Amino acid sequence: MDILDFDDELTEDKIAATNIDAPAAEEAIVHLLHALGENPQREGLRNTPRRVARMYAELLSGYTIDPVAMINGALFDVQYDEMVIVRDIEFYSLCEHHMLPFMGRVHVAYIPSGKVLGISKIPRIVDMYARRLQVQERMTRQIADFLRNLLKPQGVAVVVEGLHLCMMMRGVRKHDARIITSAMHGAFRANLATREEFLANILRGATPLQI
Repeated sequence: MDILDFDDELTEDKIAATNIDAPAAEEAIVHLLHALGENPQREGLRNTPRRVARMYAELLSGYTIDPVAMINGALFDVQYDEMVIVRDIEFYSLCEHHMLPFMGRVHVAYIPSGKVLGISKIPRIVDMYARRLQVQERMTRQIADFLRNLLKPQGVAVVVEGLHLCMMMRGVRKHDARIITSAMHGAFRANLATREEFLANILRGATPLQI
């Protein structure tokens, strides 16, 4: 089937560059459809195995992102020692327990110590860790640790707000439950006033998460 028949921008080269074994994933989806009592050959499902394999190649692309290539030298020597905040970074991930989506927004702050990072790179760092099989707690820590190790700043803070479909669609079925996780390093962990300044900034003008 021609690539244009799919509603993504993946090329075969991009799929090959991931860890996804696309033919094996397609075969697994065929078996799953049979196990669920469906007919993989009926019209609506005929191309589903290939579409699902491509979907996972896209949603799990974070495993194969090269952090050095992603940063691409966007570290700059700047004498600035006040808080830098990037808030409301949307993310989409897959819970590793049920492989259902969880989504929300990430708020990141750091206090530079001689180096600043190009602002577009922070959302890319979020995507690198979100596009994996994840748990929110681990993802939060990974983002904070990466920025700490990259920038060697005075402090880093990350807060993640998530909506989890594994809680909303099944199990406890609590539609309005929000999961909030945080990771703090350096000044944000040691200094209450610094931490409160960050939290006040991300709360100012905040709107409720919605699907």
